[in-house]
Amino acid sequence: MRPPHVIILTVVVGVGLGVAWYFGRPVVSAAARVARLRAYLAAPAAHADWEIRAGERCGDAPFIVPTSGYLGFGYGDLWRSGQRHQGFDIFGPAGLGQSPVIAAYDGYLTRLPDWKSTVIIRVPHDPLQPARQIWNYYTHLADAQGNAFISPDFPPGAHEQFVPAGTLLGYQGNYSGQASAPVGMHLHFSIVKDDGSGQFLNELRLENTLDPSPYLGLPAADDWPQPITCANATPAP
Repeated sequence: MRPPHVIILTVVVGVGLGVAWYFGRPVVSAAARVARLRAYLAAPAAHADWEIRAGERCGDAPFIVPTSGYLGFGYGDLWRSGQRHQGFDIFGPAGLGQSPVIAAYDGYLTRLPDWKSTVIIRVPHDPLQPARQIWNYYTHLADAQGNAFISPDFPPGAHEQFVPAGTLLGYQGNYSGQASAPVGMHLHFSIVKDDGSGQFLNELRLENTLDPSPYLGLPAADDWPQPITCANATPAP
């Protein structure tokens, strides 16, 4: 019988191939990106130089990197369904529930009572446009059945708990909302706009989100011809 981590990687690769099928960019670009993702997931240690790493700061970016792994899919990537991706997908090097996820920036954390794999952090002053408020959204922090990998410090119903940058939020998982259809193990990280009255907008709509690239000091997704790593990185403390 294959070890659990090999089974997990196999599932993730299969999901990655499915993503490639629905990925709406030119076939050569999509195929190359997914091929690199498959290579990374099959042997993360052999491709450690492809990783971004939790806690490091890319140049003078305001946010620190929220988890370690391969940056597989980016903001605005177009799926064949017509939906554009609203954030970054970072695929970790360790097994299910083992790749830590940390707060990218200081803020106030909320976990709604029915959220099994998600937390959101209110940032009162956007570091790039201080006059507005934004929200940092972290999801897939549970296993396929919805068993949470979120830190016990943030139980369901947690509201407005202050967390400094670098706080452990939980660990990467593969929860999709349906136990029969897990996603590949990763962190989905997005930046959600405020509705103007102190509430976050629906993260599922691209127009309600912002490109994380300038906040993390990384290239926009259109400029990903090769694995994306952190330039002029300040290592995590």
